[in-house]
Order: sequence, then structure tokens, then C-alpha cells
Amino acid sequence: MVSVADLLIDNRIPSNFFVADAYVHSDLELGLLENRRGARLLAMPEPLLQAIYAGLYKETGQATRLVLFNCGRWWGKNFYARFCEDLTDYHHQPLADLPMIEFLQSLQQCWQTHGWGRIDLDQTYQQRGFLLVKIWDSPFAKHAMAVSSVDPSAATKRPVCFLEAGVLSAFFSQLTGRDLHCVQTTCESLGADCNTFVLGLRDRLTAAEEMANQNVDHATIMKSLCGDS
Repeated sequence: MVSVADLLIDNRIPSNFFVADAYVHSDLELGLLENRRGARLLAMPEPLLQAIYAGLYKETGQATRLVLFNCGRWWGKNFYARFCEDLTDYHHQPLADLPMIEFLQSLQQCWQTHGWGRIDLDQTYQQRGFLLVKIWDSPFAKHAMAVSSVDPSAATKRPVCFLEAGVLSAFFSQLTGRDLHCVQTTCESLGADCNTFVLGLRDRLTAAEEMANQNVDHATIMKSLCGDS
């Protein structure tokens, strides 16, 4: 029989570092949120998210896409650094040495605990040089359409999760050591069941970006990227 002592590592039972009950700590009197390592967390209410999107569009117009993507890139680099630091400290080994299943479960739980929805990786096209990332229940997709309240003509038939695309681009660029670009091909704001992002080398995604802006469906975009008829 396996004893509890056999399961302990450094006097703890190993689990997912980002489990919400253990990861998030709050102080109601001070109005503070912290993670389990004492770093501050920020809760962003829905009106603030809506105001950010609406305000950006009012100030920058069509450049909002680029602004959000670049903000996401900056956020993604810092997110990757913190993610690596947390897991390396918790598991006492570099992120590169973690089993793939451990890495994926940590990323999924981290994403969900931070309130960004549910995330999963689809390696169907890995041999073709592309990684698909799917996200469900994205608060960014939900509130990005707030720009329509500023200018109804801004509501277009194209994906709107530019911030997340930037985050994923930077995160996986850091992870793989390659400069990867990210293009969104399906969006919950357009009625899709999830937000789908395609990661790959920038020069290979140029056509995908153009087709996504023209509301070409995901399957057609992937066939074009892979050279299938």
C-alpha cells in the first residue's frame, strides 16, 4: 500500500500550481488580491474592459487592432516569464524538462484561474508548421465589440481578439525560441463556438491574415496554408 509519505515532495503533495483555491488569496479589508507567491493580482470589471475597447477605438480608430496586438505581445512576454518562474520554483526543474501533459494542464488551469476562459492546444497541423490554439468563453471576445457603441461602422465581420493573439504570439515565441506570429480565424463574437488562433512563422501567415479579414472560413484558410486543393 502506498503511504501518504510516499506521495509527499518537500513535505507537500504535488498538484497543479494554478488551482484557483490555492492560487488566489484575497484580503477583503484591504481590497487586495494576491497569488500564492504574494504577487498582486488585478480584477478587471466588465465596464472597464468595455471602456478600454471603446476608448481605444475612439482615440486610434482602425489602428486599435495593432495597438491591442502590441499590448498583447508585451503582456505575453511578461506572462511567459512569470509562468516559467512559478513552475520552475514549484516543480524544482526548468519548464523545458516538464512533461508535455504537465505543461498543458498548468497552462489550461492558469488561463482559467485568471478568468481568461478555457484554452487548449490542437497539434493537428504541427507537421505542417502550424499550431492551433482554441479558447472558449473569452471575456475579450465578449467585450471587444464595445467599439460598435462608439461607431457602428466599426463592427466588422472579422475576429476581434487582437489582444489575445498578441499574448499567444509572444508566449509561444518565447517558449519555442522562434519569432512566431498569430492570426485568429474564428471568433465567438461572430457566432463561432470558440476562438481559434493559428501560430506559425510570419511570412507563412500573411495569406491567412488577409483571408481572416475577408471573413474566409477556418477550414478554407487551413487548406490554403497547407497547400491542399
